[in-house]
Amino acid sequence: MQTGTTSFITTGDGVRIAYRFDGRPDRPVLLLSNSIATDLHMWDGEVPKLVSDFRVLRYDARGHGQSDVPSAVYSLDRLGRDVVELLDALELPRVHVLGLSLGGIVAQWLGIHVPDRIGGLVLSNTAACLGPPAQWDVAIAELMAAPDMAGAADMFLRNWFPAAMLEADGATVQAFRRTLLTTRREGVAGSWAAIRDADLRRTIALVTQPTLVIAGENDTVTTVRHSQEIASTIPDARLRLLEAKHLPNIERRDEFLDIVVGFLRGR
Repeated sequence: MQTGTTSFITTGDGVRIAYRFDGRPDRPVLLLSNSIATDLHMWDGEVPKLVSDFRVLRYDARGHGQSDVPSAVYSLDRLGRDVVELLDALELPRVHVLGLSLGGIVAQWLGIHVPDRIGGLVLSNTAACLGPPAQWDVAIAELMAAPDMAGAADMFLRNWFPAAMLEADGATVQAFRRTLLTTRREGVAGSWAAIRDADLRRTIALVTQPTLVIAGENDTVTTVRHSQEIASTIPDARLRLLEAKHLPNIERRDEFLDIVVGFLRGR
């Protein structure tokens, strides 16, 4: 369990998953699960504060970052099992989980299927179901027919950041653009298929962990309505709204972290 370096596990289906620890080994572990088309570095700005309370475990989902990129349709079950196999390999019986966007969908799956492995659950800018399925089929076909990730990168950035941040084109936006342009299309397409086929609207009623739901008031991808649906279905879940688009951890970092740490501390 090295700290500050990237290591790898291999899943049961032969896919290498990259992960990294930050923080002291004696702290409770907080697993961070990323948005689609990002890698574990999307949390670089948050880790310095999080390590005051937690040992932070980050990973690249299959199809992203330094993890392998199978050219296949991914399923939510497989994405969830990747996390379970990571926890097994690292001998971590129980962790807190913070998932954003697709990471939040994976976090919901974990809460449903391995409740004994999850302490506190934070679901940020996510949904229990993002339909209709046909829209994902069109998106997948268009992405795989495109010559590169340039068009998709522009689309993701518009969805993630407010106009003022995009116009300023600062270091943060540039870093996310670089990641998008180097992300393999097969990984995004496979992950979109997992989103297309996922519908947790009924089964999240089985989640028993303390749950915090965070929504961006200006999020056009996973809207406030999606967050309200989750919070009203998971028993005793809390809902917090932030004035942000799809990445409040970036746009409203201090407020986001105060909410997350305040919720998880002591659980």
